[in-house]
Amino acid sequence: MPLTPHTHAGPDHADRSGPDAPRRRTGRARRRRAAALLASAVSVCLLAASAPAEPLGVGDRLFPHLGNPGYDVASYDLSFHYPGSNTKPLTAVTTIDAWTTTELDRINLDFAHGEVRSVEVDGRPADFTGAGEDLVVTPDEPLPRGSWMRITVRHTSDPVSAADRDGGWVRTADGLAMANQADVAHLVFPCNDHPSDKAMFTIRITAPDGYTAVANGLPTGVDRFGRATTWTYRTRHPMATELAQVSIGRSTVLHREGPHGLPVRDVVPAKDRAALEPWLKKTPGQLAWMENKVGTYPFETYGLLMATADTGFELETQTLSLFEKDLFTEPAYPKWYVESIMVHELSHQWFGDSVSPRTWSDLWLNEGHATWYEALYAEEKAGRTLEARMKAAYSASDRWRAAGGPPAAPKPPKAGQKIGIFRANVYDGAALVLYALRQEIGHKSFESLERAWVQEHRDGTASTADFVHLASEISGRDLDGFLQGWLYGKKTPPMPGRPNWKAVAPAAAPVK
Repeated sequence: MPLTPHTHAGPDHADRSGPDAPRRRTGRARRRRAAALLASAVSVCLLAASAPAEPLGVGDRLFPHLGNPGYDVASYDLSFHYPGSNTKPLTAVTTIDAWTTTELDRINLDFAHGEVRSVEVDGRPADFTGAGEDLVVTPDEPLPRGSWMRITVRHTSDPVSAADRDGGWVRTADGLAMANQADVAHLVFPCNDHPSDKAMFTIRITAPDGYTAVANGLPTGVDRFGRATTWTYRTRHPMATELAQVSIGRSTVLHREGPHGLPVRDVVPAKDRAALEPWLKKTPGQLAWMENKVGTYPFETYGLLMATADTGFELETQTLSLFEKDLFTEPAYPKWYVESIMVHELSHQWFGDSVSPRTWSDLWLNEGHATWYEALYAEEKAGRTLEARMKAAYSASDRWRAAGGPPAAPKPPKAGQKIGIFRANVYDGAALVLYALRQEIGHKSFESLERAWVQEHRDGTASTADFVHLASEISGRDLDGFLQGWLYGKKTPPMPGRPNWKAVAPAAAPVK
């Protein structure tokens, strides 16, 4: 609903009826004073307007310029028009609905790899310019704190990566997919590109005949226009920008049912449908396995997007996890390993997607939990013991900490290597923290903690401090001191109940 703009009474609006008030103030004097104040205010505004645009950020320790202060996004409406070639820019319209959290005379959006053709704020044309990886928008008048705003950006979205920057669109053998983690959704569309600002999404994709388009959430419409079709998808739960997914390809969408009637849909290259089916049919059972561990699946649908692409990773995009097709067709990968990777990405739907990290330093909560359930599944289904894996991780932990920082305080990525934060110590090193915690508080309390964590923070964001607080609450003891060393220490603490476990010291730095 429209909000009434807030007004703030300053010293010039103070009550002057008291005994210290001037006895007389002529109308002319009041007008002169008002004119002087107005001139001063105009001068300040002109100075502010003439100040150069600059990139902003929300203060993330690892990505200082990621995200933007001053507003809270409620929803994105993304429209992409695919030209039939994955080497040509898509035409696009991004509409952002948001609340202002402070007065704004400029709005910074993250956007760095496309041509901006026009910008409107609340239906009126707005000036815009670039600053670093920000699109800086100047509305025709400042927006008061607590106001509702709609920003519409008409732009292109380039699927060809910049020379020094990968991510965003992934070109597949027959079209496109997305891989926006950790900080590259803004190479695809203008946004507030930080997981702390989750929002609802509506995604429309128009593509020529012969292509199928799928996105996060559930379909709400399919419309044909001549020789093209527009698919519309909408999420029912808020989502971080890094988890957005759009698949465009010569694909088949396969449907099946998961626990409690959950719609499961998989997107596969049409020609590989039969070969991939033995893997795809495992998903309902894996969903049931995860629900038995941590509770009901948190979203409206799930499925696998199997892309013919060479990414080097799989990705937990919300409701539609991205996989390289070769993971399932390469005979060198053992069956148990492939299934455990499927569970890794599935478990992220709870840990990382539904409960998103407050900052990127909280990444261990995502990857540590996904690694934990990956390893637990491999233990229960294939006899690959969790203890053996954790003992090996303990041995390597000091080396991992030296190379990449402790699990909850990873070292910043090197320039041009933004995914460099995805190091061993936020995977097995972080799972080792969970193992130590289970050793310390017992299996029963640990399992209660896991269920409570995903329930209490569902559809939100959470931090390392939140996890420590909840663990303390459920175990009935203050765990801050115990977890401090595991999460932030340069050296790996002793493992409770495993006094014979030893960590191998890092190699000494070469003498210069």
